[in-house]
Amino acid sequence: MQVSRTPVVGFVATLIALSELTAAGESPAAATGAELREVIVSHTDEKGVLQLYHMKEDGSDRRQLTHSERGCRMPACSPDGRKLIYVQQVDRGLSLWISDVEDGNARVIVNEGFNLVPSWLPDSRHIVWMKTQPGQDPSRKSRIYLMNTETGESRRLFSDPEQLKFSNSMPVVSPVGNLIAFVSNRSGNMRIWVSDLDGSNARQVSTPKVEYHEAIKAPIEQKVPAWSPDGKWIAHWEGVEMVHMSKFTGVSNPQRDRQISETFHVWVVSSDGKNRRKVGRGDDPAWSPDGFVTRAFPDPGRGGPKIMIETESGEKELPLVPPGRGWGRFTWLPEPSGKP
Repeated sequence: MQVSRTPVVGFVATLIALSELTAAGESPAAATGAELREVIVSHTDEKGVLQLYHMKEDGSDRRQLTHSERGCRMPACSPDGRKLIYVQQVDRGLSLWISDVEDGNARVIVNEGFNLVPSWLPDSRHIVWMKTQPGQDPSRKSRIYLMNTETGESRRLFSDPEQLKFSNSMPVVSPVGNLIAFVSNRSGNMRIWVSDLDGSNARQVSTPKVEYHEAIKAPIEQKVPAWSPDGKWIAHWEGVEMVHMSKFTGVSNPQRDRQISETFHVWVVSSDGKNRRKVGRGDDPAWSPDGFVTRAFPDPGRGGPKIMIETESGEKELPLVPPGRGWGRFTWLPEPSGKP
């Protein structure tokens, strides 16, 4: 849910970015002796500005890719490993930029408005993303778009009159390319939905055990879907939305803020909605190339986020963000061809 501050991490942090526009553990690979994989991470530099960094999954060989004045976040690497799409704050908007992973040459492809959560289709040419309106919760005033990054041609998805009655946001296309997972308020509160790529045959696939948090007096919502590499599972965030915290209500209530942050968890649901499990506390779920879930949550001891990944032998920390730095998500680079 991305700006540089310690108490919260992930997509929920973009709420702060939009409101302001309008008003060290051992790596899993090191522990097993496996070859370290590569990632591109958005975290703050020494000036507190979000930049993109290319590094190994243990945080080594860190190389800064961007030198933005306002911040770069939400990177997503194309399935062929050659291109990078990300969000950059420019003036009072959030634009989409594309660059080559190797040489870093970047250009803007969507310059107008507030554009968030870009992700790739399997062909490594097309992307989907959400275009939203200024406000506290960007997912409530959002539309989904599709673009050919080679021609620049784009169009809105989900244009059927019935689909236009609702907000649709945070789109991610399945690895095969036939399905799209997204967030919508079609059933009332924000939930994880799956449909055909054109929006037909839409169905809600994840249902919380509790729809409303009685102590906090706020609904439980779901956001930030992420497909597993095999297309069988969708990880997502679930909890009471950050807009109910003091930062947005204007009423200081630290105890209630803690209660809200304690509801933040990552869940995994099967693409048919029949099986569901809780991964752990946190936000911003992602999948490693070999199919393990990552999640992030604030770590006061580090002064920034702690990023954990499931492994066959238990969870391990991914030390991707230096202590005391904020972050704006990360993306795995695909395994080179010929490797598992």
